[in-house]
Formats: sequence, structure tokens, C-alpha cells
Amino acid sequence: MANDSNNRNSRNGIPGGGEPHPTNYGRNNWKSSSQREEENLSLDEIEAREQAEKKRAKQAEKKKHNIFSSMYADGRGVDKEEEQIAENPTLVNFFKFLGRKLNPILSVNMLLVLGNFPIFFFFLAMSGYFSIHTTTPYYLVFAPLRGAMLYDHSPATSALWTIFSRQMEVPVLTTTDYVLFALSALVILTFGPVRVGVTYIVRNLFRGKPVFVMQDFFDTIKRNFRQAMIYGILDLGIIFLLIFDIIFFNLNYGMNFVLDTMLFMVWCLALLYYFMRPYIYLMIVTFDLSIFKMFKNAIRFTVLGVKRNFMFLLGTLVLLLLEYVLMYAYFPLAVIMPFVIIPAMIVTMSVYAAYPKIKQYMIDPFYEEMGTEE
Repeated sequence: MANDSNNRNSRNGIPGGGEPHPTNYGRNNWKSSSQREEENLSLDEIEAREQAEKKRAKQAEKKKHNIFSSMYADGRGVDKEEEQIAENPTLVNFFKFLGRKLNPILSVNMLLVLGNFPIFFFFLAMSGYFSIHTTTPYYLVFAPLRGAMLYDHSPATSALWTIFSRQMEVPVLTTTDYVLFALSALVILTFGPVRVGVTYIVRNLFRGKPVFVMQDFFDTIKRNFRQAMIYGILDLGIIFLLIFDIIFFNLNYGMNFVLDTMLFMVWCLALLYYFMRPYIYLMIVTFDLSIFKMFKNAIRFTVLGVKRNFMFLLGTLVLLLLEYVLMYAYFPLAVIMPFVIIPAMIVTMSVYAAYPKIKQYMIDPFYEEMGTEE
């Protein structure tokens, strides 16, 4: 094939072949077709052509520096150190992995935020911009104290009135607020597919595979749309019930032994499910299993990978603590952080903690049985 290519190059007059290039003959006398054409153009036409070329160059430069262009760019490839990180996923290697893959991880965070766009309707409704703002008494004794003052306006009631007549501002929801809350509920349709898409991207980053962020994201959603949608709705439902139970039993804590025991059990269930979720999302993008079997396997992996799971929990708590400190130290930065990196960091830590166990107990035995390598 190389010889044929050289022969074609020679016949076509490409430098390096047997036939010389036309520019080797009378360089001063030979002119290109564009140069001959420019000699026949007027000054206005030449200026218009130059302006068009500048415009095209400006558009190309703008496209080059577009914030989304890097999401379509080819990766740098995989070096040997990245393969070693996948084979030895220690805590030190996690920070090395994070440093090398920070740009695509930031892109993953953008997909998580923009993909779950209905959440912005919730923030807009909670801002109170469309609400009616009024006031209400801060203390419950306001009403009886007001009645007492109507019949006995004494120095004592006046002093009490000074203390307990404090008012506080409260928002009253409007029709627009209810519409916004309804639109924010659409997140149940986006949560599962978006999480599945970014889990596939982070898994491939960890494995050291080539990643094309946007293409891989949408292709993964397309391949796993049914299971992603079903489990996404189920996932949000379980999270809502766990949070509701924790709040309910916490408000009733100390009333009796049964309610106290239920609070402890709900916290244990919440912790168990928090460990299970990364395994389930990884199995959705890796295997063809039913959701019931994925739940069973996730419970087993939670026990088998207990050390890595607690490291994942510790990393999540550190991130939340950092966000809490920023809220008091510099509130604008605390607002920005979830939209920049925190959700993607949680997904990255979950994949880094869960995938090695899935590989050890499900993927490697399969390839060993088939007599091939992954």
C-alpha cells in the first residue's frame, strides 16, 4: 500500500515523487489562479474579499475558544500512569486521577446541572420574586395579649406588648409560584438519564478509555433510556421517603422508645442506600440486568466494599463541610461551588469507590471464564 501511495503521489506531482512540482519551473513567472484573478478585480472587490476573509477568520477564532468546543475535542490519549491508577485505586492515586481529569470532570458537572434544568424552576420559586410578602406575629401570645390590652391597658401589658408584638415577614405563594413548583417536578424525568450518562463518562475516565463527553453522554442515555428512567424515578422516590422519615422521627425524638428506634433504623437504611446507589448506576451502564438483580448485587457489594464505601462517605462529608464553611466565610463562593464542581466530585468519588469491586467480582471472572482480557 505504501508503494502504491508513492506511485500515485509521483503521478500527481507531489513533492518527493518522480515528477517535479510546478513551482520548480520558473518560480518568478508562474502565478496561481487566485493571483491572476485578483489582477482583474477592482479595488472595491478586493477590499470586500479581504473583509470576508477577516470575518471568516474571526468566526473560526471564536469557535476555537467556545466554552463548549472542548467537550467535542479528542482526548490526549491514555498513558501508562493512568492505567496504573485504574489497577491500583488508592487514595493518593485518586488525587492524581482528579488532577489529570479535572477538565472533563468540570464538563460532567455542567451536564449534571444543565441536564437537570427543572431544578432552576424550584430555585426561582423559592427566591420569592413572584410571591406576595406580608407580615405575621412572631409569638403565639400576640393574639391573647392584644385582647388583654383592649380591656386593660396597663404598664404591665404595655411592657409585654413591647416584647411580644414583634412581627416577621412571610411570603404568600402565588399562582406563578405553584406553576414553577410544578415545572420543577419534571426533574423526576431527567434525574435518572442524566446520572446514567455522566456515570458512564466518569467510569471510562477511570478506566483510562477515550472519552467524547457529549457523544458518550447522549449515546449512553439512548442505550439505557428505559432502565435509566425507571430507576431514576424509583431513586428519587426512595430518597424522598428516607428524608421524610428522618424529619418525622427526628421531630418526635424522645417521645417513646419505638420512635427513637425507628429513627435509628431509618438512618441505617439511608446509609445503606447511599452506598448502594453508585453500584446500581454502574451496573446499568455496564451489564444487562434487571433492576431487582441490580438491587441484590448492590447489597452484596455494599458489604464486600465496606472500606471503600466509608471512604466515599468521608469524602462526601468533607465536601459538605467545606460548603458549610464557605457559607459563613464567603457566601457567593458557596453559591457557585455546586454549579461548578461539587455534584461531579460526588459522582467521581462514587465511581472511584464502587467500580473496582464490580470489576473484581463481576467483570474479571467473566473474562477469565471466557479466556480473554478486558
